[in-house]
Amino acid sequence: MTIRKWYLIHKWTSLICTAFLLMLCITGLPLIFHEEIEHLVGVVEAPAMPENTPNISLDKVAEAARKQRPQDVIRFMFWEQDEHPNVTLVSMAKTMDASPDDSNIVLIDTRTAKVLDAPPPERGFMYVMLKLHVDMFAGMPGMLFLGLMGLLFVAAIVSGIVLYHPFMRRLDFGTIRREKQARLKWLDIHNLLGVATLIWALVVGLTGTINTLSQIVIFVWQSDQMAEMIAPYKGLPPPTQLGSLQDSIETAKKAVPDMHVSFVAFPGSMFSSPHHYTVFMKGNTPVTSRLLRPALVDAQTAKLTDTREMPWYVKTLLLSQPLHFGDYGGLPLKVLWTLLDLVTIVVLGSGLYLWIKRRQHTEQRISELEQKHAQRV
Repeated sequence: MTIRKWYLIHKWTSLICTAFLLMLCITGLPLIFHEEIEHLVGVVEAPAMPENTPNISLDKVAEAARKQRPQDVIRFMFWEQDEHPNVTLVSMAKTMDASPDDSNIVLIDTRTAKVLDAPPPERGFMYVMLKLHVDMFAGMPGMLFLGLMGLLFVAAIVSGIVLYHPFMRRLDFGTIRREKQARLKWLDIHNLLGVATLIWALVVGLTGTINTLSQIVIFVWQSDQMAEMIAPYKGLPPPTQLGSLQDSIETAKKAVPDMHVSFVAFPGSMFSSPHHYTVFMKGNTPVTSRLLRPALVDAQTAKLTDTREMPWYVKTLLLSQPLHFGDYGGLPLKVLWTLLDLVTIVVLGSGLYLWIKRRQHTEQRISELEQKHAQRV
């Protein structure tokens, strides 16, 4: 492929995706620090108690949640020990198939079953940033559109790599031509920062694109592995009464003893079947804690139905989500992600500036040629 073709690819992929990438970079900044922001705004935490205080039965936790919101059903229970120690977060909604935006969270002390908080659905600053970043308030079409912008961003990066040497071969690496016109100075800055953030930009662009496919990945998993696991229950009527949640979780722990519980999907919810509690287990290391293993437990008998490792495409999604926000290495990595995000904003902004200046220069040149031609005539 010729240099001219690579230039056209870089030009048009960059132009098409720049505005959306700028929006994603800006909205992504507060999302990197969502945990720290939650603590600053005063999220309710469990009170201090003796270290060895045992947890209460989760059946009583579920009962407390239902008393708090008797008109709702429980869809999920999840635990975030690093962010909210000793707190069970219960996700409830009017129906099992309600959208995430129609859900309510009840925070319950895992040791006492006391309701700590039942805040209204989040509609503030962080909610707006998240929705803009994930789907621009457009649902699945918005997610897929942003995924396309991510692919164009990756194409712009790859074409930029190809063009870097031919355009910069006469200059030493890192040269900024300050004595020349402003456009050349910003061209050098654009090229230098683009190369410096190359690997990070590729990682974030690719993981962001993968994340936009989350709903499709979940659907494929439900149609594939999940369908195989619940096949023995096909055609059976849903149970009219559920057994013990606590017993079901103990069954899952025994089935997967080297992992611990991340969250539970209740019967009839998105990640389960009408007949099962699906207990999602996670590992204990920074990487394996991002991977989930479902254990399907009969909701009436508390006996194990099946447990399997997630297929590769689900693992890819699960690993890409925290990597996208720099959520593997604590605060230092988040700070690094923030700095690289800011640099990428400069790269995108300078690219837009260079295109505008080039158009102005071209138009000025055409105008000058037209004037000379008119004078000759």
